[in-house]
Amino acid sequence: MTLCLRASKASAIISPTRSLKVRFLIPCSFSFHGSPSNNSAPPFSETHCEDLVSQLINEKPSSFSKFNWHRLAPVIHDPELFGRVLSSCGNPRLALRLFRWAESQPGFQCSEFLFCIILEILSLNNLMRSAYWVMERVINANMHGIAEVLIGRSMNSEVSVKILNLLLWVYSKKSMVEQCFSVFDKMIKSELSPDVKNCNRILRILRDKRLISKATEVYRTMGEVGIKATIVTYNTLLDSYCKGGKVQQALYLLSEMQRRGCAPNDVTYNLLINGLSRKGKFEQAKGLIGEMLKIGLKVSAYTFNPLIYGYYKKGMLDEAVRLQEDMVLKGASPTVATYNSCIYGLCKLGRMDDAMQRLSDMLANNLSPDVVTYNTLIYGYCSSGNLMKAFLLFDELRGRYLFPTIVTYNTLLDGLCRQGELEFAKQLKEDMIDHGIDPDVVTYTILVNGSWKMGSLSMAQEFFDEMLNEGLELDSYAYATLIMGNLKHGDTSQAFSLQEEMLSKGFLHDLIIYNIFVDGLCKLGNLEEASELLQKMVSYGVVPDHVTYTSIIHAHLENGKLRKGLEIFNQMLSKGLTPSVVTYTVLIHRHASKGRLKMSHIYFSEMQKKGILPNVITYNAMINGFCKAKRMDQAYNFLAEMEVKGIPPNKYTYTILISEHCNMGNWKEALCLYKQMLDREVQPDSYTHSALLKQLGIDCKLQAVRLLENLLDSE
Repeated sequence: MTLCLRASKASAIISPTRSLKVRFLIPCSFSFHGSPSNNSAPPFSETHCEDLVSQLINEKPSSFSKFNWHRLAPVIHDPELFGRVLSSCGNPRLALRLFRWAESQPGFQCSEFLFCIILEILSLNNLMRSAYWVMERVINANMHGIAEVLIGRSMNSEVSVKILNLLLWVYSKKSMVEQCFSVFDKMIKSELSPDVKNCNRILRILRDKRLISKATEVYRTMGEVGIKATIVTYNTLLDSYCKGGKVQQALYLLSEMQRRGCAPNDVTYNLLINGLSRKGKFEQAKGLIGEMLKIGLKVSAYTFNPLIYGYYKKGMLDEAVRLQEDMVLKGASPTVATYNSCIYGLCKLGRMDDAMQRLSDMLANNLSPDVVTYNTLIYGYCSSGNLMKAFLLFDELRGRYLFPTIVTYNTLLDGLCRQGELEFAKQLKEDMIDHGIDPDVVTYTILVNGSWKMGSLSMAQEFFDEMLNEGLELDSYAYATLIMGNLKHGDTSQAFSLQEEMLSKGFLHDLIIYNIFVDGLCKLGNLEEASELLQKMVSYGVVPDHVTYTSIIHAHLENGKLRKGLEIFNQMLSKGLTPSVVTYTVLIHRHASKGRLKMSHIYFSEMQKKGILPNVITYNAMINGFCKAKRMDQAYNFLAEMEVKGIPPNKYTYTILISEHCNMGNWKEALCLYKQMLDREVQPDSYTHSALLKQLGIDCKLQAVRLLENLLDSE
């Protein structure tokens, strides 16, 4: 049956002096109160409804908000009818107003079908800003099936592509990866080409989420369907490869883009230089800088900074300094990041005076140090044991109206815990809370670790309980610290229980955890158990690395099993593993301490031929060996060599030399070394004083130290 609804404009909104009668044809059976059931009317078209709505809006724009909505209930409750009404509206803005009004009405049920109609109307009339608003409504309503509805509708293909591209754009802005891929795939299968800008947006999301294989897939599909890649396409994919460590693929892509006639720009080269520098391929990175200059591209600090940082990270100070000088000559001014890289490299090597000089240079060049600058310097002083300087920098940071970060506090806490200052560490933790910075898992892990090292099991438990009470979830680093602490105190069963707990919480079998177990068991003398664990980790698919083997080698050497230690070292080499500076230092120390100076020197030379740079501990091992053999000239040669290489001697270096001079009765040399140590702000410890005053009576030592320091201060 058909129902005719007669609406009088006089009784609705139109002024009483005029009247308009509109009929709706409702293809369903229902009745309205006061509406005669036997009243018949001729059929009508949807334009009658459009005329009514149009007149309502033209005469009174606020009509939709005040109109008695139930008069249009039959229309908005029938999606098919409402869709026909929307389509019949000659004015797209009117259609949008009607749609927005209907959405706000009780009982209105929107669908992908209706959204498609209004999107089609807006797109046909190039009202894309309004279409964008509608598309956001679609996504917020979780109507992700709209792509299929759009593709299934028999509409103009140009309009379909326009709407689908709009959908892709909104999905990409919301970083909805799965939906982006779904729409992209449906468009390709329907032979509707996505816009290259949308492809680039998808590539950017995949880059940020480290989904390299998916990014490569999108790029290849673009080529297959004829979507021409732009410089943005190539640079985004290059960035993905470089961030994922796939530098060789990035270089292949560079060649490909050049073959296809897309000239690389400065961004392209900067990305590649950054990727190569991270992988330690410094010569290739330098070669690209030369290539940039050759083709006339502008170089900047962004070009040089990654390579400078790479040099400093590897301890290649001379190369880093030369590159900085070359950077200035090429017209690129150093930035805060440039100086931060330099400061980091110097701090890592313990050259704090030079690092502070770079801070002065920054200020002289009107560059303001940032919180990273101060965090790095604080880290340097904490690592060298100079907490006083670290806290002075902490005060200076705040004096410059910079805000300490969680990294700042954690670095200072670590420095305090390393020196056993647990009470001060607790006070600093309270200070950070007072300043609005909540301790994180790293904070508590540092405190637990510090407590373990000081043998304060009760305090370690206190910090651990507090961390759990704060609702913090243990990460792998926290578990590693707890396992290490238990092993250190001989509680292997608790350590293995913690590993089981990790696995039950979804953590995978982890190389770092296994290395901690191997090292801990070796230090406890359980070499057989450590070897069994080595076999077990292999069965779980965890491949031992140089750290694993170094722990076992060191344990055998310490137990006097030199031949067995060398056998494991050769086994490590046969597996293609490269020894680290620690591996070689362990071997050098053991040979040198046993008077096998020739063998220790062979290993010392071998490591450098392999590009493994000795550190201060390596040099100390060599100096100690030659001092024990009374070959002081050669010991001093190593001291001079480490100074030339920018490796400052530490308190152990001085203590070794002072001790041997005292054994030989060379008091004057010992005093000169002690004074040099103080001048360089290398703090002596009880071992240094014991070495210096070993010939004196115990009760005279403290007084002798005070007199000695007063004497040196007066010079």
